[in-house]
Amino acid sequence: MKTHSTNYYNTLITVAEDCKSLKGEMPPVKIDKLTVANLQFDRLMKEPAQVNSDDLIFDIHAQRKELLEGELAEEREKFYSKGQACLRTSPLAKTYGWGIYYDAEGKIRLIDSATEEYQKMLKDDSIKKLPAMRSSKK
Repeated sequence: MKTHSTNYYNTLITVAEDCKSLKGEMPPVKIDKLTVANLQFDRLMKEPAQVNSDDLIFDIHAQRKELLEGELAEEREKFYSKGQACLRTSPLAKTYGWGIYYDAEGKIRLIDSATEEYQKMLKDDSIKKLPAMRSSKK
């Protein structure tokens, strides 16, 4: 079975062109249920540059589906047997003003778009840039 991946290397997913946030903001927490944005934000703030995109996306999928430990390996194989949306679709980059940086090993961390670090990364030709998906059609 073919395995697809959402990982990038030495890449910055830039904030979406139509993002209304001028800086990285914490996604609002809903009382009844954590959103994908909440789960991604919490994980990446607690573990910057510790997890790759495939692990982050699958772990959140498993958490939301309430998968049991014994189901994880088979479910992960099935999950990545078809293409999955990468973090270019993340609400963190589309809505909340965060750049998503993948280092040379594919480990990811959030970069506040209002920081000097983000601006330096935009100018760094050694880092590939991919725009986050727009929230609305042009």
